[in-house]
Amino acid sequence: MIAFYIVVAFFVLIVAGTSLKVIRPWEKGLVERLGKYQRTANSGLTVILPFIEKIIKVDMREQVVDVPPQAVITKDNVAVEVDAVVYHEVTDPVKVTYNVANFYLAATKLAQTNLRNLIGDLALDESLTSRELINTKLRQILDDATDKWGVKVTRVELQRIEPPEDVTEAMHRQMKAERDRRAMILEAEGHKRSAVLKSEGDAEAIKKIADANKYQRIAIASGEAEAISTVYKAIHDGNPTNELIAIKYLEALEKMADGKSTKIFLPIETSGILGSIGGIGQLFKDSPDEKEK
Repeated sequence: MIAFYIVVAFFVLIVAGTSLKVIRPWEKGLVERLGKYQRTANSGLTVILPFIEKIIKVDMREQVVDVPPQAVITKDNVAVEVDAVVYHEVTDPVKVTYNVANFYLAATKLAQTNLRNLIGDLALDESLTSRELINTKLRQILDDATDKWGVKVTRVELQRIEPPEDVTEAMHRQMKAERDRRAMILEAEGHKRSAVLKSEGDAEAIKKIADANKYQRIAIASGEAEAISTVYKAIHDGNPTNELIAIKYLEALEKMADGKSTKIFLPIETSGILGSIGGIGQLFKDSPDEKEK
């Protein structure tokens, strides 16, 4: 009797173990009964009929498909090696289970084929500088193709576009020559700009000096003109006589004769001045002192 109970208990444990299934939060459970799809179970504890039903668990998390490297011919007949990664997530566990036998292999081959088509339509320089464009187009193509498999392609990233070694070296030499050319152009433009600025500075300095000299001469001339005008006005206001002019003339001759020169040239108006001097002498004769003598 005890053995019977042990057998029954063991059978109950086996039945409970086969009928109770735990589904994790990131999973969905597909319940099949005698090989036919019945329902989709969410996360948690799920009860199935033992020996009649079975459950298939589908991972709903975002996953990565690594597209292996492959040789691709560009539009300008350059062989480059390309690889990529495809990020996807399952949107329908039923379709991804029953509509495609091996999703990983199917997605890999699909990505490789479309990579060859996209790179083949581009030249080498375009393929190297159009990663974002290639990623966008490839993601759209894969997303449309995998929709019937219940999968959404979230993004595609090209990992590497590697030209042959000789082409890479030629590109490096070309880039170095281009950088050298730009450096020489910038240096020449710098020298040119420096010369222009120096010439402009010299011209500005010369202009400033010329303006300063002009203003100085104008100020001096204005001062001299004002002084002459003042002297001229003072002379006319004083109403000088011929005798005073003659005395001043004699004083000027005295200063002229006091120099080292041995010859003195008298102006043409000397006769008129001498006449004034004679008039001065007549004044002295007519003075009271002279009369007393």
